[in-house]
Formats: sequence, structure tokens, C-alpha cells
Amino acid sequence: MSDFLWVEKYRPRTVEQAILPLSLKETFRQIIATGELPNMLFTGTAGVGKTTIARALCNELDLDYILINGSEEGNIDTLRNKVKQFASTVSLHGSYKVVILDEADYLNPQSTQPALRGFIEEFANNCRFILTCNFKNRIIEPLHSRCSVYEFAIPNDQKPELAGQFFKRATEILQKENVEFVPDAVAKLITKHFPDWRRVLNEMQRYSVSGKIDAGMLVDLNDTNIKSLMTALKAKDFKNMRQWVVNNIDTEPQAIFRKLYDSMNEYIVPQSIPQLVLILADYQYKNAFVADHELNVVACMTEVMANVEFK
Repeated sequence: MSDFLWVEKYRPRTVEQAILPLSLKETFRQIIATGELPNMLFTGTAGVGKTTIARALCNELDLDYILINGSEEGNIDTLRNKVKQFASTVSLHGSYKVVILDEADYLNPQSTQPALRGFIEEFANNCRFILTCNFKNRIIEPLHSRCSVYEFAIPNDQKPELAGQFFKRATEILQKENVEFVPDAVAKLITKHFPDWRRVLNEMQRYSVSGKIDAGMLVDLNDTNIKSLMTALKAKDFKNMRQWVVNNIDTEPQAIFRKLYDSMNEYIVPQSIPQLVLILADYQYKNAFVADHELNVVACMTEVMANVEFK
């Protein structure tokens, strides 16, 4: 097995290699055929291929590009310096250059995003911009209006077909990496995280260290002891609460929030249920943006301990 990250090793290099809805793939085929790349805003949930397609378009059109991560390099000075340094030089291929700004919804909407609008206008003759985001409502309207917006949403009638394509891709990867696998376990993993292809590959690689992928990799929160978490929360026992989170963080954080929500009538006094709902909704939203999911879940449980009354 390779130590190299599978998400990079097996990242599609062309639009044709990508697993996408038919209409979206056809749109990108037409862009490649014309050779004209507009300023673009890619929006959709994590792991669906937004950054992969941005890079593939640049590769297929033979364009120089720079990739900037908005969550890590999103302060206004860093962004200005990187964009200006890149955009001010001539392309090696004699054409325009491309700035791929990943996770643009992390940029400050009061300062950095307006500055980005200015960069798009300032370097219009030399550069195109591709922005990616999980939440398009966090992107200011002046950026929307300067970009062609592409939704990475999967129509319901295409979900089985695309999941099937990714199952085939996933099993081919496991075979290349000499990892034994139970097909049903791979199928359930894809279903669990659909359509987050990146998460599926990361999970497969993480569990492949044993040399086998089977049902043991699928952690079902219904099988975890939710009662022990509730006991710790009621007792305001931070140590045991945090240990529970550490032991169960492999479970999707949204599933933990959902299990608490589903169990609230059993454990929470009626007067506190509205407060619990607001806390869970707040931290579930934050979960899409934070880098440390364990810390986010612990913070949520801490707020529950402090503000919710248990039976």
C-alpha cells in the first residue's frame, strides 16, 4: 500500500475522469471545446469535486494556475500579495492565468471578499478566477455577479448511477493498493458519506492499514452507548464527556448531533428542549467550517451541559 494520500494519487486529471452529473459534465466539455474560461463560482457540499474540476479545466486548457486556500490563506494581505505576484507575471503558455480560490466562503465578507472583487476587475485582462465554496449564501452578491455560477448538485434520478460509478472506482483503487475488501462494506461506506467522494477515499485509506476493508470499519452510532454520554452531560462530568467524544469521533459529527436530537424527549426536560435544539443547530452549522471536529463536538457538549436541564 502507498503512503501517499489516495485523494491526491487518484484525483481525476481530466473532466472525463471525474464523476459528475451529466449536465454539469457536458457544460465543462463545452468550455474545454471553446477554450474560453470565464470567471467561475463552484458551489456544493464538501468532497464532490469542485477543486478537482477547477484543476482539470486548467490542465486541459494548458493554463498556468495558482491554488489558494481561503480557510488557511484568507487574510486580505496574504491574498493580495499572492494574487498580485501571480497575476503580474506573463503566462508561460502565452495565454491568461487562473487563480483557483478554494473555500472562498471562509473569506471575510466585509473586507476580503470586496477586495477580491477588486482583484477580479484589476486583472481582468490577464487572469480568470475560479472560486469554490460549500455555501454560496456566504459569498457576496458582487462576486456572484462577476462569475458564472455552477451548482455541484446531484439530481435524485442520477444518484444511483453516480454512486455505482464511484463504487467501481473505489474497488479498483482497493485492488491496485492490494487491499482485501468486502464489497458490501464498500457500498455501505459510499452510501453513508454520499456524495463526499473525498471522505470515502480518506476513510478507506485510513482503515486499509489492516490490509482489509470489512464491516468493522462502519461505526454505527446506534450501536454506541448514547446513554453514557447523557449520563456524563447530566452530571456535568467534563472528563467522561470528552472521553466519550474521543472514543466516538470517528462517527460523523452530524450523526452525533442527530442522535442527541432524536433522544432528547427521553433525557431532557421539556422546558430545555428548545435550548438544546438551538445549540445543536448552531454547532452542526459550524461543523461545516471547522478544522477540528473533535473540538467542535466537545464545545457543543460543554454548552449543553451548561444550559440544558436533564430528567
